[in-house]
Amino acid sequence: MHIAFSRTDHRRWPVPAGNWTWRQCWHDLLFAHWPVPVDVLQPLVPPSLVVQEFGGTSWLGVVPFRMAGVRRRPLPAVPWLSAFPELNLRLYVERDGKPGVWFLSLDAANAVAVWAAKRFFHLPYYLAEMDFKSRADDFVFSSQRVDGNPVSFRAEYRPTSPVFEASPGTLESFLVERYCLYAQAANGALYRGDVHHVPWPLQRAEGELEATELVAPHGLRLAGAPLLHFSRGVDVVVWPFTRLA
Repeated sequence: MHIAFSRTDHRRWPVPAGNWTWRQCWHDLLFAHWPVPVDVLQPLVPPSLVVQEFGGTSWLGVVPFRMAGVRRRPLPAVPWLSAFPELNLRLYVERDGKPGVWFLSLDAANAVAVWAAKRFFHLPYYLAEMDFKSRADDFVFSSQRVDGNPVSFRAEYRPTSPVFEASPGTLESFLVERYCLYAQAANGALYRGDVHHVPWPLQRAEGELEATELVAPHGLRLAGAPLLHFSRGVDVVVWPFTRLA
């Protein structure tokens, strides 16, 4: 059994019936979240998507991490193409009873991956120069976008608690346990992509972030300290995107 399928009981809907087409490994993630009023975020997504709220507010997520083992089934992973740092700016949305992720931007340090994701998955990827360093439980991530506006980002972070699994109904579960993403093509067509992995092995975290430039192009400002979580990562499979009516 593929490691991603060692558990499926935590999903809100069954895994798709067809074969998955992509495999990825997401490593050493920082989940940084800020509460943002829903009326600020709703205009940033297509009208058919609803920005979700938890605890009386919607949430904005910034997620730096390492991508590894990227491959298309049945091809093997290619070392120079399959591993690179990535940075996501994301919102939490729902359509047809399926909560998922909407990406405001994705930065990656691999030109081929950026081109492919924009061309075939309609995702707002940008090429960036990135540096990712780790020593034991300390991580330093920096990014400088080379496509479009010169957006920079930096984070230093570390886990501070034992590993735990988010319980259903908690804020942690709301923020991380999401098994689809939404994307919009240039012609306005909306797509959903299903993913699967085991529940996130989470740890509470501490750190310092500078994300002002990352959110500014979307007319957003960050207020207060973020809620931080860390994960060593999960093995992920991805199905073909489906166009929504």
